[in-house]
Amino acid sequence: MNNYVEGATGPWEVVIGLEVHAQVISQSKLFSGAATAFGAEANSQVSLVDAGLPGMLPVINEMAVEQAVRSGLGLNAKINNYSVFDRKNYFYADLPQGYQISQYLQPIVGEGIVSVDLADGSSRDIGVERLHLEQDAGKSIHDRHPTKTYVDLNRSGVALMEIVSKPDMRSAEEAGAYVRKVRAILRYLGTCDGNMEEGSMRADVNVSVRRPGDDLGTRAEIKNVNSIRFMQQAIAYETTRQIDILEEGGSIDQETRLFDAQTGTTRPMRSKEEAHDYRYFPDPDLLPLEFSHEFVDRIRATLPELPDTKKQRYMDELGLSAHDAGVLVSERDTAAFYEQVATGRDAKVAANWVQGEFFAQLSKLERDIADSPVSAGQLGGLIDLIADNTISGKIAKDVLEIMFESGQDAAAIVEEKGLKQVSDSGAIEGEIDTIIAANPDKVAEFQSGKEKMIGWFVGQVMQATKGKANPQLVNQLLRDKLKP
Repeated sequence: MNNYVEGATGPWEVVIGLEVHAQVISQSKLFSGAATAFGAEANSQVSLVDAGLPGMLPVINEMAVEQAVRSGLGLNAKINNYSVFDRKNYFYADLPQGYQISQYLQPIVGEGIVSVDLADGSSRDIGVERLHLEQDAGKSIHDRHPTKTYVDLNRSGVALMEIVSKPDMRSAEEAGAYVRKVRAILRYLGTCDGNMEEGSMRADVNVSVRRPGDDLGTRAEIKNVNSIRFMQQAIAYETTRQIDILEEGGSIDQETRLFDAQTGTTRPMRSKEEAHDYRYFPDPDLLPLEFSHEFVDRIRATLPELPDTKKQRYMDELGLSAHDAGVLVSERDTAAFYEQVATGRDAKVAANWVQGEFFAQLSKLERDIADSPVSAGQLGGLIDLIADNTISGKIAKDVLEIMFESGQDAAAIVEEKGLKQVSDSGAIEGEIDTIIAANPDKVAEFQSGKEKMIGWFVGQVMQATKGKANPQLVNQLLRDKLKP
C-alpha cells in the first residue's frame, strides 16, 4: 500500500519529518532554580540566569537529565553516556542571552524507534534521529499594545526535550499517529504532560514532496504547531501548495513558514537557516555531560509498563483484539481506569463498556477520563448488575446516563427507580401469552420459517415489560410457546 498523492501530472510522494518539543516535567528550569508552573504572572518566574544578566553561570538540573534518559529509554533509543551542550547563536527579543543553550553534534539520546498503529489496522515503525536537551526561549506578546511588543520571560530557560524524527512519515495520518504515540509514551513515563494547548508540547513540521523513487525534495518547515489537528491541516495544505508549484514548473524555496489556524494555510516566516548560520560551539560554561551505565540502568529499572508492552499483554492475557487493546492503552489514565474496571470481571465486557457507552458519555460532557463523574469502581458496579441479571444491558445504558448526571451508584439508581430485571417466568409467560393471542398472523409467519420474527416478539415483550424482562428468558420462553 502506498500513500501517493495524485497531482495533475501524476503521483507524488509526501515526505514528513517532525521535531517535537516536549517540556520536561521538573520543578525548576534547565540551568536555574526558577519555577516552571504554567499560568504564573508574567515575569514572576525568572532568575538572573534566565534574564541573561552578565556573569550569571548555568548549573545543570539533574532531574532534567534523568527525565531525558527516561524518555530515550521509552523511545527504544540509544543513550549516550557522553554529551555536550552547545551555544546556538541567534538574536530575538525574547532570547535575552543572545544564544540558546542546546545540543548539536553530541546529544544525550541517539537513534530510536516508535511503532504507530494506523486506522486501517496496519502498523509502521518511525525512526527517531535523536533527542537532545535545550532551554526554551521567552514569549513575545504582540496584542497588548498597538505599537509595542511585550516580553514574558517565564518560559526562558525551561527545559525542553527536542525529539527529532527521521523523514519516515508519508501522510498526515502517520504524522498524527506518531505525535499521539510519542505523547502517550512521555505521559506514561511522567517526563512531559503533553498539554499542547498550554505549549508544553509543540512540533515543527518538515514537509517536502517528490516523484516516487526520486531523491528527497526541498523542504519547508512549519514552526510551532500546537495541536495534532492543526499539524495535519498544515501538512495537507503544504503538500498541495508544493505540488501545485512544481507542476507549474516552479521550485520550492527552503524556508520556515507559519500555520494560520483561521485560514488553514501556511505563510512564509523567513528563509530556512542551516546549522552554520547558528555558529554552534560548545558552551564554555558547561562541562560535557557524563554519566555511567549504572546511572542509566537505575533509571531503566524504574520504567513503567509502556503502551506497546501493555497492548500485547491485553491481547495475550485478556483476549482483547489489537484494536481494542490499542484504544485502551493510548493514554495512561485510560489504561489505569480500564484495568480497575476489568479486575475480577470479564475483560472483554469491561473493554466494551469503557470504550463504548462510558466514552460516549464522557464525550457528551466534553470531559477527560480524569474528570469523570463516574469512577472505575462505579462502572464496575454497573457491569456486575448486568452479570448477575439484576438489570439488562439496555437498562444499564439508561442507568449509566443517570450515573453521569447524578454521581449515584448504579445499585442505588436501580433500587430507587424500580429497574430490576424481571426473571419471574410466570410473569413473563403472562405477557407472552397475551401477545401471541393478539397476533396470530405473526405467529403463522414465524411458524412458516421466518426466523427473524422472533425479534419482533422479543421486542413486543420488552415493550410490555418496560424493558425489565430478562431478554434470554424471554427468547427461551417464546421459542417454547411458538413451536408449531
